[in-house]
Amino acid sequence: MKFPRNAKIRHSPFEVAPFAAVFFLLVLMLMLGALLPVPGLPIQLPAAAGLPGANQPTVAVAVDASGRYYFANQIVTEAQLETALRDAAKKSREPLTLVIYADRAVTYDQLIHLTLLATNAGIYNAVGATLPRGLGNPVKP
Repeated sequence: MKFPRNAKIRHSPFEVAPFAAVFFLLVLMLMLGALLPVPGLPIQLPAAAGLPGANQPTVAVAVDASGRYYFANQIVTEAQLETALRDAAKKSREPLTLVIYADRAVTYDQLIHLTLLATNAGIYNAVGATLPRGLGNPVKP
């Protein structure tokens, strides 16, 4: 059998099938990645602009909508929180400022209770943490 010597391959240099397979795998990974839980606290801070900050050393406490306290990346009880705040106040050379990361659903009663807890521990200044106006959800009048 005689084969022609000048036979040309009729394939284009750009194959679509491998690129389509990679594209669909990428889409699948992105969709599955969106379903994974995001680490962190489910706290929605209020948005405000032009509020003053703290000019002293700070200690941060977070309060979620169900009233749980978070201090030093742990869920703590009121007694543990008061002890930890007292220890932080004793270790600090300057007066501390308590920064409260409170969810929008936290009541004013809970904020006052947390502020009194900090006052009993020796921290007399408290500031509420907010998001800048452009980053937060729009405030409805």
